[in-house]
Amino acid sequence: MFARLVSAQGRINKLNEAIKIWKEKDIPLMTSVKGYRGAYLLTDRKTGKAISMTLWDSEEDAIADEQSALHQKQVDMYKDCRPSAIMGHKRGYENRTVGGGVSSV
Repeated sequence: MFARLVSAQGRINKLNEAIKIWKEKDIPLMTSVKGYRGAYLLTDRKTGKAISMTLWDSEEDAIADEQSALHQKQVDMYKDCRPSAIMGHKRGYENRTVGGGVSSV
Protein backbone atom coordinates (compact mmCIF):
# COMPACT_ATOMS: atom_id res chain seq x y z
CA MET A 1 0.00 0.00 0.00
CA PHE A 2 1.16 3.56 -0.70
CA ALA A 3 0.15 6.80 1.05
CA ARG A 4 0.30 10.23 -0.58
CA LEU A 5 0.31 13.23 1.75
CA VAL A 6 -0.44 16.71 0.49
CA SER A 7 -0.11 19.72 2.78
CA ALA A 8 -1.81 22.97 1.86
CA GLN A 9 -2.36 26.41 3.28
CA GLY A 10 -5.96 27.53 3.00
CA ARG A 11 -7.92 30.60 3.97
CA ILE A 12 -9.13 30.24 7.56
CA ASN A 13 -12.53 31.72 6.68
CA LYS A 14 -12.93 29.15 3.87
CA LEU A 15 -11.94 26.03 5.80
CA ASN A 16 -15.52 24.81 6.33
CA GLU A 17 -16.17 25.24 2.60
CA ALA A 18 -13.03 23.27 1.76
CA ILE A 19 -14.03 20.44 4.11
CA LYS A 20 -17.49 20.32 2.52
CA ILE A 21 -15.96 20.15 -0.98
CA TRP A 22 -13.65 17.34 0.19
CA LYS A 23 -16.51 15.29 1.69
CA GLU A 24 -19.24 15.92 -0.88
CA LYS A 25 -17.38 16.30 -4.18
CA ASP A 26 -13.74 15.27 -4.02
CA ILE A 27 -13.94 11.92 -2.21
CA PRO A 28 -16.97 10.64 -4.19
CA LEU A 29 -14.94 11.18 -7.39
CA MET A 30 -12.06 9.14 -5.97
CA THR A 31 -14.06 5.95 -5.53
CA SER A 32 -13.80 5.19 -9.25
CA VAL A 33 -10.04 5.83 -9.54
CA LYS A 34 -7.87 2.74 -10.08
CA GLY A 35 -5.96 1.79 -6.96
CA TYR A 36 -7.71 4.22 -4.59
CA ARG A 37 -8.18 2.73 -1.10
CA GLY A 38 -9.27 5.61 1.15
CA ALA A 39 -8.48 9.09 2.44
CA TYR A 40 -8.11 11.21 5.56
CA LEU A 41 -8.19 14.99 5.95
CA LEU A 42 -6.48 16.71 8.89
CA THR A 43 -7.10 20.41 9.47
CA ASP A 44 -5.91 23.16 11.80
CA ARG A 45 -8.72 25.68 12.20
CA LYS A 46 -6.39 28.22 13.84
CA THR A 47 -3.98 28.41 10.89
CA GLY A 48 -5.98 27.16 7.91
CA LYS A 49 -3.43 24.42 7.24
CA ALA A 50 -4.60 21.05 5.98
CA ILE A 51 -3.05 17.68 5.27
CA SER A 52 -4.76 15.20 3.00
CA MET A 53 -3.66 11.57 3.04
CA THR A 54 -4.84 9.29 0.26
CA LEU A 55 -4.16 5.56 0.29
CA TRP A 56 -3.33 3.63 -2.88
CA ASP A 57 -2.63 0.06 -3.92
CA SER A 58 0.73 1.22 -5.31
CA GLU A 59 2.90 4.27 -5.92
CA GLU A 60 2.20 3.85 -9.64
CA ASP A 61 -1.55 4.26 -9.02
CA ALA A 62 -0.94 7.44 -6.98
CA ILE A 63 1.29 8.89 -9.71
CA ALA A 64 -1.21 8.00 -12.45
CA ASP A 65 -3.91 9.82 -10.47
CA GLU A 66 -1.71 12.93 -10.04
CA GLN A 67 -1.17 13.07 -13.80
CA SER A 68 -4.85 12.67 -14.69
CA ALA A 69 -7.34 15.29 -15.87
CA LEU A 70 -9.59 14.26 -12.97
CA HIS A 71 -6.88 15.21 -10.48
CA GLN A 72 -6.56 18.68 -12.00
CA LYS A 73 -10.35 19.06 -11.80
CA GLN A 74 -10.16 18.17 -8.11
CA VAL A 75 -7.37 20.68 -7.44
CA ASP A 76 -9.40 23.37 -9.21
CA MET A 77 -12.40 22.75 -6.91
CA TYR A 78 -10.44 24.41 -4.09
CA LYS A 79 -9.30 27.53 -5.95
CA ASP A 80 -11.52 29.86 -3.88
CA CYS A 81 -10.37 28.27 -0.61
CA ARG A 82 -6.64 28.86 -0.90
CA PRO A 83 -4.61 32.08 -1.08
CA SER A 84 -2.63 31.09 -4.18
CA ALA A 85 -2.47 28.50 -6.95
CA ILE A 86 0.17 26.55 -5.01
CA MET A 87 -1.31 23.47 -3.35
CA GLY A 88 1.62 22.67 -1.08
CA HIS A 89 4.07 19.84 -0.56
CA LYS A 90 3.39 16.31 -1.81
CA ARG A 91 5.13 13.30 -0.35
CA GLY A 92 4.63 9.60 -0.69
CA TYR A 93 5.22 6.80 1.77
CA GLU A 94 5.19 3.05 1.40
CA ASN A 95 3.13 1.27 4.06
CA ARG A 96 3.78 -2.22 5.34
CA THR A 97 1.48 -4.33 7.46
CA VAL A 98 3.19 -5.42 10.66
CA GLY A 99 1.44 -7.76 13.09
CA GLY A 100 -2.02 -6.87 11.83
CA GLY A 101 -1.41 -3.13 12.00
CA VAL A 102 -0.02 -0.63 9.55
CA SER A 103 3.28 1.15 10.02
CA SER A 104 5.05 3.58 7.74
CA VAL A 105 8.56 3.04 6.48
